[in-house]
Amino acid sequence: MADNPTQAVLAPAPDRVGLPKIWRTVRRWPLLPLALLLLVVFAGVFAPWIAPEDPRKGDLRARMAPPFWLEGGSMEHLLGTDHLGRDIFSRIVYGARISLVVAAVTLGLGGTTGTVLGLLAGWYGKWIDEIIMRIVDIALAVPLVLVALVMVVAVGQAFPSDLGGQTGLIILVLAGFFWVRFARLVRGEVLQLKTLDYVALAKVAGASIPRILFVHIFPGVINTLIVLATLQVGFVILVESTLSFLGAGVPPPTPAWGSMVAEGRDFLAGAWWISTMPGVAILLTVMSLNLFGDWLRDTLDPRLRQLATN
Repeated sequence: MADNPTQAVLAPAPDRVGLPKIWRTVRRWPLLPLALLLLVVFAGVFAPWIAPEDPRKGDLRARMAPPFWLEGGSMEHLLGTDHLGRDIFSRIVYGARISLVVAAVTLGLGGTTGTVLGLLAGWYGKWIDEIIMRIVDIALAVPLVLVALVMVVAVGQAFPSDLGGQTGLIILVLAGFFWVRFARLVRGEVLQLKTLDYVALAKVAGASIPRILFVHIFPGVINTLIVLATLQVGFVILVESTLSFLGAGVPPPTPAWGSMVAEGRDFLAGAWWISTMPGVAILLTVMSLNLFGDWLRDTLDPRLRQLATN
């Protein structure tokens, strides 16, 4: 029994490390999305060492083997095999490499082009801004999937192999549509930044227009570009998977998540894992990228960060 009952009542409760604290940590930091993204990147980079089998090699004696946790499955094929006896786990691992390469090159080309054109449109205005923004409006009104299908049918086989063949054509088509998103966003940021005092001081100091754009204004839009690129990676992967599902994406026998889903759609009744496993890979990857992009937006935007702390 305590000597002073008041002290016993007013004594602070000991800190508890329990579910509430863990939940706050999970909400504050994107631990699960980041872990899934690192897993996908690791699988794509080290695919030759992770995949247990050749993704293109099939064994008809082991065709349509179920995953290891189902009756008839084995640890030899963790996620089962497809209708040609190819290991699904190995194909998913190599498919991650294809998705990451397509997304990285597409956003590299489209993001660079869109950023430069957005800087020019926002800075110069007038007829330069008018031309660039009208091109952006036209590109946003054109159905991307339909154009990609037409381009693959028309020039897919004739596209130079030293430029990547049909895969290179798909990357160029995607980059030709995704630059408009960067251009529109950067242009809006430049319209605000170019009226600030430090830009006026750079003009008075005699700085050239390229120096003002890339040394003084461009750093002010980097945070926005990072958030947009993170969100667009998931969209690029989703579009590439859609095109592969329709037969206009990465050509076989190269494993791609979308084409794997298409190959298993005729066997859903008896071998659901052929389509389900790559579909789950697409779902988890795109969802993790969107969640990570939302977290970056909330973290890098000072207005949203201030609302979150209030």
